[in-house]
Amino acid sequence: MKKSLLALVAGVMVLGSGVADAKTLKFQISSKSGDWAHNYLTENWKQLEVVTEGSLKMDVLPTKAVVPHRETIDAVANGILDGDMNAIAYFAGRDPAFAIMGDLIAGYDTPDQYQEYCMHGGGKEMLQKIYDSLMPGKIKVLGCGPYGKEAFVSTVPIRGVADLKGLKLRSPEGLAADVFRRAGASPSSIPFSEVYTSLEKGIVDAADASVYINNHASGFHKIAKYPLYPGIHSMANLQTIINKRVWDKMSASEKAAMESLTYSIWASKLRDSRLEGLDQVAKDKAAGDLTIINWSTEERKKFREIAVESWNAFAAKSPLAKEALESNLSYMRKIGLLD
Repeated sequence: MKKSLLALVAGVMVLGSGVADAKTLKFQISSKSGDWAHNYLTENWKQLEVVTEGSLKMDVLPTKAVVPHRETIDAVANGILDGDMNAIAYFAGRDPAFAIMGDLIAGYDTPDQYQEYCMHGGGKEMLQKIYDSLMPGKIKVLGCGPYGKEAFVSTVPIRGVADLKGLKLRSPEGLAADVFRRAGASPSSIPFSEVYTSLEKGIVDAADASVYINNHASGFHKIAKYPLYPGIHSMANLQTIINKRVWDKMSASEKAAMESLTYSIWASKLRDSRLEGLDQVAKDKAAGDLTIINWSTEERKKFREIAVESWNAFAAKSPLAKEALESNLSYMRKIGLLD
């Protein structure tokens, strides 16, 4: 009996020690506090504590919580953040390869294709090569992928390529901005958290913002009455990265939990954002307050032709960018998107 009691006490002490030593991972994302994406990731990453039996927890921090949105990769590399789930295009100024990997504008037909490329078609490995070249030994790539085809929000009707001429719009920097500039628009890089006020004050007429349900949750429908759905370009590619030293200290089971949850949570986010978006589109159409615009096949083709010019121009800017484009094109050929 005494032995059993001692064993029980020892077990409790070990358990208590494990909880006390639990590591809370601080990951900063690209969405602001309270929007659909932030709420979704916060809730779903609670699974990490469950599957690791309390050894790891996830603190999903909104954009700018610790550092500006373009500085998260430096913060991760230096251990200020444990990781990020951020838009890859934000780092296009570091190397054009980030622009190619961040959103191959008008390239993929569906978010599923893009996610498959990232997780199974060479995308994750290409992104890792970029980090190994620019920040050797600092960052581990866990995954990447979109969570939906983005829906444009606009205060004015945009029914085709011609309507982009002279339009003031918010766009991620890099490839996306270049495509819109070639189409005649005047793009500016504004953080997602500032899109609402920029539209409200007339700083921009339209915004390449986020998926439909996230735009609705952010209240854009109150001031931008002419959304484009589905969006007219491709979709933002978001990464999940972690500090390499933090990663190396994890146990095999903790690493497996991080990798499997990275994949499963992004897949479910892609699915749920689409389904909730479709429900919201139906409600908005029934209410009649918004004019939801869907570009014709001909107008989408015109826009794609402009985008291809930009792909090639960006690929020529660096060896990594050239390799990144070929990585995407190789997968596209494989699934029949390109000849």
